Amino acid sequence: MDFIPNTTTILTFSLASLVLALTPGPDMTLFIGRALAEGRRAGIACSLGAFSGIAVHTMLVAFGLAALIVASPVAFLILKIAGAAYLLWLAFSAIRHGSTLKFDRRSGESRSFGRNWLTGLSINLMNPKIIIFFMTFLPQFVSAADADVRGKLIFLGLLFVVVSVPVVLCIIFAADRLASALKRSRRITRVVDFLFGGVFSAFAIKILLTQGR
Repeated sequence: MDFIPNTTTILTFSLASLVLALTPGPDMTLFIGRALAEGRRAGIACSLGAFSGIAVHTMLVAFGLAALIVASPVAFLILKIAGAAYLLWLAFSAIRHGSTLKFDRRSGESRSFGRNWLTGLSINLMNPKIIIFFMTFLPQFVSAADADVRGKLIFLGLLFVVVSVPVVLCIIFAADRLASALKRSRRITRVVDFLFGGVFSAFAIKILLTQGR
């Protein structure tokens, strides 16, 4: 099965995905907020919507980048360099500005499962940062010379979902305690910020050092 990357790539990508899943952001804000206001079912529905959006992003990136690689390996190389720069910028922003996790515990009207799913999907699809991130993140784990680039990109995108789902479910089920801990201790969110910044800085540097080979 040529579409499956080697073990090192899978482990490295899984680590990066795990860190990203733990990083506070708009999606996590939505999951925790809905879980607190409407219960776990609402939080799960929103998360499934967001993961559906990620599947869409994955397909767009896989088919778009595959065409780019065939048309111009040089353009793909430029994209990878730009991706490394973007990862460094994300790392710098996380360390300097900190977490974007903000939510309240106000109760509201209970929404249907489908409505919550649609909310998660729309927030994910309409977030330009996620689009840019997947355009620059996934290519770091494939080679322009690979005969099955498209298959590997799809595999990695779906692997991101597989790695993220257990993390997100744990966060939703522990939403009440997690929310209290995050509000009570700034150190917890800062640890996550520095973990995110450190891991993605390392990936960016690795990418930059291997471009010339």
